[in-house]
Amino acid sequence: MRPLLTASLLALTLGVTACSEPAPSAPPTVKAAQGTRLTLQLAPVDDLKPVAASVVTRDMAEARARIGGTLMELRVREGDQVQKGQVIGRVTDQRLNLETTAFDAQAAAAAAEAARASAELARVQVLYDKGFFAKARLEQAQSAARAAEGMAAAARAQRAASAEMGAQGVILAPSSGRVLRADTPAGSVVAPGQSVATITSGEALLRLELPEAQARALKVDDQAQVSTSDLPGVSGQGTVVQVYPSVTGGQVTADLRVSGLRADLIGQRVRVQVKVGQRQALVVPQAYVATRFGLDFVRLLGPDGQVREVAVQTTPAPNPGQMEILSGVRAGDVLLASVAGAAQ
Repeated sequence: MRPLLTASLLALTLGVTACSEPAPSAPPTVKAAQGTRLTLQLAPVDDLKPVAASVVTRDMAEARARIGGTLMELRVREGDQVQKGQVIGRVTDQRLNLETTAFDAQAAAAAAEAARASAELARVQVLYDKGFFAKARLEQAQSAARAAEGMAAAARAQRAASAEMGAQGVILAPSSGRVLRADTPAGSVVAPGQSVATITSGEALLRLELPEAQARALKVDDQAQVSTSDLPGVSGQGTVVQVYPSVTGGQVTADLRVSGLRADLIGQRVRVQVKVGQRQALVVPQAYVATRFGLDFVRLLGPDGQVREVAVQTTPAPNPGQMEILSGVRAGDVLLASVAGAAQ
C-alpha cells in the first residue's frame, strides 16, 4: 500500500506543476511600416565656421583742427547726431589776431600811398598837358602810381589771407553721422591736423576677420548666418559685400551687410557663421527627427521590415528646415517620417 500511495502523490504533484506553466503565446504579428521613407545619402553641405564680427561703419570721419591754437569750445559729445558742415568746435590763435591787425595797418598805409601816387600823377598830367613837364616825368609818375596800386593790392591780399587763416579755426563736421569720440576738453591746446572728434560715415556693416587659409573660400555675395540674439530686430542672414585684398597678421578682413543693422553701438561683438568650404554630411528634413526629453530620435526601418526608434546626435543644417545627423545612423539606412514626434 505505501509504494502505491507514494506513486499517486508523485503523479498528482507533476500534474499540478504542468498546469501552472503558461501556455505558449502566438508569434507577434509585424505591422506594416507607415510613413514617408527616406534613404540616407551623403550630400555636400557648406562648412560653416563661427567667428566674431564687430559692428562698424564703412568709414570713420575725423573732425580735425586746421590750425594750431586753443580749443575755445567743443559743441558735441559722444552719441550726438551731426550733419555734414555743422560747426562742432572753434580754435583760436591770438597770434593770428595780432598778425591780422598788423596786416590791416599795412593795407591802410599802402592804400594811402596809392592815393598819394594817384594824386601826384594827376598833377603831373595837368602840367604835362600845359607843357611844363617832359614826357619822361609823366611816365615816372605813372610808374609810381602803378607800383603804389600793386603794393596796396598785395597788402589787401595778405590781410585777407591772415583773416582766412583765423577763420579756419572753426571745426566743421566732415560727414553726417553719430559722434563716437569727442574727448578733447575745451581749453586744450591743439596742433594743426589734430583730431578732436570721430564721426561715423556710411552704412553700418559687420566686419570680421578670418585666417588666410580659410578665407580663400570666402567670396562676395556669399551668405552668412548672424546671431539674432546678439542683435535683436535684424535679419538672420548677412551678405558678404567686400573682402579686403590684404593680409594683416595672418588674418583677412571682410564686411557683411545685414538688413536692419543700425550704428547704435559701434564695436559691438556679434556671432556670425561664414562659409569656409564644403564637406559631406547626412542631411534630412526636420520632419524625420523627433525630440523628446532633450534627446533626438529617428524611426529606422530594419531589414526585417520592423521599425525601431534610434537615438541620434544632430545639429542644425545650413539650410532652414533641415537637420544634420552626426551619429546614430549611417548612409544607406532607411528612415520614416515622424512629423508628430518632431513637434514634441
